[in-house]
Amino acid sequence: MTNLSEQESRRLEIQGKIDSSKSRVERNRLGQFSTPLELSIDMLRFAQISVPEEKSIRFLDPAFGTGAFYSALLSVFPSHQIETAVGYEIDPEYAQAARTIWRDTGLKVLATDFTKADFPENDNQKFDLLICNPPYVRHHHLLREEKIRLKRLMIQNAGVELNGLSGLYCYFMCLSHMWLKKGGIAGWLVPGEFMDVNYGRELKGYLLDQVSLMRIHRFDSDDLQFGDALVSSAIVFFRNIGPRSNHKITFTHGGSLLKPRSSRDIAIGTLRGMTKWSRFFLMTEGSPASPRKQCTLSDFFEIKRGLATGANRFFILTPEEISRYQIPKEFLKPILPSPRFLGVDEVKADMVGNPNIDQRLFLLNCKIPEDSIKRKYPSLWEYLQSGEARGIDKRYLCKNRYPWYVQENRPPAPLLCSYMGRHAQGRISPFRFILNYSKATATNSYLLLYPKPNLSIQLNGKCNLLKAIWGALNEIPSETLEREGRVYGGGLHKLEPRELAHVPADKILALLPNTLDRFGAAGHRDASHGDGLSDPCRS
Repeated sequence: MTNLSEQESRRLEIQGKIDSSKSRVERNRLGQFSTPLELSIDMLRFAQISVPEEKSIRFLDPAFGTGAFYSALLSVFPSHQIETAVGYEIDPEYAQAARTIWRDTGLKVLATDFTKADFPENDNQKFDLLICNPPYVRHHHLLREEKIRLKRLMIQNAGVELNGLSGLYCYFMCLSHMWLKKGGIAGWLVPGEFMDVNYGRELKGYLLDQVSLMRIHRFDSDDLQFGDALVSSAIVFFRNIGPRSNHKITFTHGGSLLKPRSSRDIAIGTLRGMTKWSRFFLMTEGSPASPRKQCTLSDFFEIKRGLATGANRFFILTPEEISRYQIPKEFLKPILPSPRFLGVDEVKADMVGNPNIDQRLFLLNCKIPEDSIKRKYPSLWEYLQSGEARGIDKRYLCKNRYPWYVQENRPPAPLLCSYMGRHAQGRISPFRFILNYSKATATNSYLLLYPKPNLSIQLNGKCNLLKAIWGALNEIPSETLEREGRVYGGGLHKLEPRELAHVPADKILALLPNTLDRFGAAGHRDASHGDGLSDPCRS
């Protein structure tokens, strides 16, 4: 029998050849990202802790690849303890390679789609241990017919109706209890985003209600487990048994699965009341698991994403381009450059309200019908015709507008927040709050903070108060913003409008002469009515 280290070397060699024969786009579409052996061994060692030494095990990997987890199984568990090992692999090339590599070990590799396989008929045929790195296939790569089939499969066999935006890995996880013996253990290497996004709600419900969640480990956001996939990874372990009412789940963060940098136990009841689980990885020891009730930014601001043009290079113009194409000024309004090109956090304005910044840009926005433009504004008509020649009018956002060159209504906001960012050198937070005195609007690379009516009244002409509120926003701890948002591979942090709205705002409340109860009934500000600031703050 071939030495295990030789088999692993051969596996890596074959894996590399197959990977290199496929384009990155193809592998991304199919969700094919091989698990590093060191991580595979960590997961098997963690599983070993929960498996009695005298118990024989039946092992299953539903997305086998060339067998990284099987290689780890053989190196961690003694051979006499492994009763059966089965792998499913949908890609026939990987399946055949796995059969060749492990042909003398008793492994059974089935070249078929795990989600189409027949469930074991009785408990004796089920598995004690399931370890898997399921295919990271995003929902938009799943055909409509496939989504319908998977949805029906979930409802019939798992009692779960997954969100239509769920990735394929969610379906794999929710099927696992059909394959596991009662008390069997499943370990999953999956994208950590399910803990925060809306489509993860049903999956989290499954983990809390149908199985006993044991451990969730999240790696540091800049610690990519896959060199060719920008995805922040998490490891999830659970037992196939219903949870006790006093059950607690261990959340670990950073370092490795076996040697995490931080660890804390969270009661299952606490998790049921939380929409975002990633906050538990950022809490320091002794911090409350459930935050106290307090006022939030939503009490003071209507928060909206900036406008999406559908074609920034066409609709956003420099002064030089405006001159070259002779675009009439009545169809132009100032717009801020993206955060990475905005060199200041306090945007001042000139006498007409244009921002005093190095990179001046203007948004083309016109509501006039094309026949009127053709008669009255021939230079603009010619520019729009050049856009149609390039197919810009057929792009998704443009073709759903009438006319196709009109823009969303996004008045200038006095305060903005960058939508995404990283911990850049010299910056504590990945997010920036911008104080805007100008009449410039912004694209969807920003979140726009429009004061609600009562706050708008108090801000009327009071530039010092506005600046103080901006200062309070900048004092929000980075970890607070990160806890409300989400993080992706490579340390990319994002904040959606609803997530920013949940950020505590006690410091803003302390700056105002009126109390919070005046804001609760204030209602939402209609962003179409003015720009939220009186002119004295423009100077």
